[in-house]
Amino acid sequence: MKIVSGKRFCRILEAKGWKLARTRGSHRIYAKRGSDIRISVPVHGEASLKRGLQRHLMKLADIKDSEL
Repeated sequence: MKIVSGKRFCRILEAKGWKLARTRGSHRIYAKRGSDIRISVPVHGEASLKRGLQRHLMKLADIKDSEL
């Protein structure tokens, strides 16, 4: 699995149809119409996401390794 930054992950989410609902501090919260799921992505400059967090967010957003 390729590890990406929070900024890059946000761009991937937006490409998959997720919309930025709000921002709280350094976290961007995304929502998708028709879904109860909210995805909170920490954006700390170009810092990479932790492996476990990225895997969990990918599972919630239905993102495959090949889409990174």
